[in-house]
Amino acid sequence: MKKKLSVVIPAYNEEKNISFLISELVKTLKSTEYDFEFILVDDGSKDNTLNEIKIQSEIHHNVFYIELSKNFGKDYALKSGIDMATGNAVITMDADLQHPPYLLPKMLKFWENGFDIIYTYREDANPHVKGYQKMASKLFYKGINALSDITLENGISDFRLLDEKVIRELRKIDEYEIFFRGMVKWVGFLQKGIPYTPAKRHTGEASYSFLNLAKLAIGSIMAFSVRPLYIATGLGLFFSLASLLYIPYIAISYFAGYDAVSGWASLIATISFFGGIQLLVLGIIGMYLGKIFLQTKHRPNYIIRSTNLNVVKNDYIRI
Repeated sequence: MKKKLSVVIPAYNEEKNISFLISELVKTLKSTEYDFEFILVDDGSKDNTLNEIKIQSEIHHNVFYIELSKNFGKDYALKSGIDMATGNAVITMDADLQHPPYLLPKMLKFWENGFDIIYTYREDANPHVKGYQKMASKLFYKGINALSDITLENGISDFRLLDEKVIRELRKIDEYEIFFRGMVKWVGFLQKGIPYTPAKRHTGEASYSFLNLAKLAIGSIMAFSVRPLYIATGLGLFFSLASLLYIPYIAISYFAGYDAVSGWASLIATISFFGGIQLLVLGIIGMYLGKIFLQTKHRPNYIIRSTNLNVVKNDYIRI
């Protein structure tokens, strides 16, 4: 009996990429010895992405769609597709064709040789990325590696293959904030990394801004660390360090004989320093309390508006 592959693809405003992506994947996977299905997740797109996916599902019997009720974010879209997958292995990739399909046979070979997770990471020599984007990416991963309990290669991507035993464990995770790149590293198993050079986007522009990247970094660090960094934390450190600037002022005033109010400078320095420390501590405590508050609500990670998959009502589990 042939093994089956489930290819999960989150899509947000990718209407011009869908047909070409499916065509390239079908050509690549037809040359393998596996059965395969495609699960495309429309993550609240504002264009005709969903209609393009539906057209492909009419052309190809093994193309399925999941329409989320709003834009939940890439990681939650990935989770919805993974929850629905029925393959012996799940392949996750982006819809913009920057993840090259020609790598799939190599990933499948490593899987057949016993690896449970085959992930990819971008090589530094990426001709399609601007200088500031490379710098932001490096800072992102250096921050996560320095402040969290996991280690991620610079440029690690969502282009990966996961064995069904890994998928079973990932489905058990019930967390408010999901960071799949970190979660895949955290679960362990036998892993193999493959470097690759991203292709140019088929059409469109990358939707991740610097602010989105910063927000992702903060959330990821908090998900895997007891040392969260947030605005309140940064402000606390800033004012604590800024208070040290009063020390040279005090010294200069004393030795130069300035007519300053006695004790004023040292009092302000002390108030600023301890005020900053208090803000730092309150920021950390408040962030963890916020995380606990949101987790205890047990809201679903995603809501499905429509799908052509067979599901158990309210459970979103395929039969």
